[in-house]
Amino acid sequence: MAPDPPRLLAGRPAGPRGVTGRKRAQRSPQPSRGRRRGDLLPARGLGGRGRPLQRRPSTVPASPLLACGGGRPVAPRGSPRRSGANLPSLALALQPFDRAFCYSRRLAGPVVGDVAFEKMGLPAPSFHETLKGEPIRVLVTGAAGQIAYSLLYSIAKGDVFGKEQPLVLVLLDITPMMTVLEGVVMELQDCALPLLREVIPTDKEEVAFKDLDIAILVGSMPRREGMERKDLLKANVKIFKSQGAALDKYAKKTVKVVVVGNPANTNCLIASKSAPSIPKENFSCLTRLDHNRAKSQIALKLGVTANDVKNVIIWGNHSSTQYPDVNHAKVNVKGKEVGVYEAIKDDSWLKGDFILTVQQRGAAVIKARKLSSAMSAAKAICDHVRDIWFGTPAGEFVSMGVISDGNSYGVPEDLLYSFPVVIKDKTWKFVEGLPINDFSREKMDLTAKELTEEKETAVEFLSSA
Repeated sequence: MAPDPPRLLAGRPAGPRGVTGRKRAQRSPQPSRGRRRGDLLPARGLGGRGRPLQRRPSTVPASPLLACGGGRPVAPRGSPRRSGANLPSLALALQPFDRAFCYSRRLAGPVVGDVAFEKMGLPAPSFHETLKGEPIRVLVTGAAGQIAYSLLYSIAKGDVFGKEQPLVLVLLDITPMMTVLEGVVMELQDCALPLLREVIPTDKEEVAFKDLDIAILVGSMPRREGMERKDLLKANVKIFKSQGAALDKYAKKTVKVVVVGNPANTNCLIASKSAPSIPKENFSCLTRLDHNRAKSQIALKLGVTANDVKNVIIWGNHSSTQYPDVNHAKVNVKGKEVGVYEAIKDDSWLKGDFILTVQQRGAAVIKARKLSSAMSAAKAICDHVRDIWFGTPAGEFVSMGVISDGNSYGVPEDLLYSFPVVIKDKTWKFVEGLPINDFSREKMDLTAKELTEEKETAVEFLSSA
């Protein structure tokens, strides 16, 4: 059953359930006298509390209760002139309510009475513009897994694409996980999220990849005990070749693809090579988790917040050879922005324990939890995709695994390598001109060597897969 719609009463709170519409309609309307209890919008069924609304002009009289019935504004039962003569005053009274939603009987799709207002020659209420445009289609693979379980709610409630962007979530997993996935769908429905227009669970690639705007490829073959790295690469080449081909065949050519499943860099390269009609620049892999870990370690060392640290860099592979570099990072200490080396004054820690901690953090989480990182991985995915969608703040850059073609840092071409990038209009660019010292050069070359070896092994499997 669809949740009850919010009860709106211009200028005063909706009356208790025992008060009939007739009794309310018979009361003499009073002019608004500024913000009172009635300025809060009860939002039952929307998963949120009422919020303060704009003050209405005192010339607008209080109107009878507005009910939301099938997407049409109607007067309550028992009101005089219920036939529609009082609707213009209702339309006026609605104008301040810029986030009032009536519920459709699908998931939580907001509907408004455009047709009714059109017939009266009136503009639609301002809350019509709260949700902008058509919903975007967002795919998450491995959707029954623990990372997705931490990720999906953040996407669906607007933390990634904004509080005004409706979306359709497409959830892909393997056939044995479909029962679990049904439970995930039920939970998303029960969240009653107004941005979420539809959830599509599936085990079929032709359904999952159709007309996508964003693909977040979380699912991959995990490394099992006794499995050699080449066996892991072989299993994942098969998965990401198939998903790349599905992207090429079914998705929009403008789709942005983020690969999370490990080995993320090489999996992303295979997916890109399997989707030749989609620009290579549209593919990226997640090194934002490593980036966030580096920021956090610096913040903990200095006793500041992670937001006070910017412009750390993760170079190379999302593996234990990655190079967390803070030579160009800045930190705000007591209102003054200084370099991280200058602020910490401990070169041996920055070149030793700091790097090892970030490189081995994933293994440390597994040792402690007996499970891999999920909550922090989901947060990093949100950060990564949000920056693709909205761009990076002025004066800041982030780490992202992207195609190495055209870089100025001596990294071989045709690798999916993590670089510092800035993003504008959904397009990333390398941060150019950063000086690289001998210590950094050695670390950057080491991780590039590992990626080159992974690529050569994966390409062999790709040709035979």
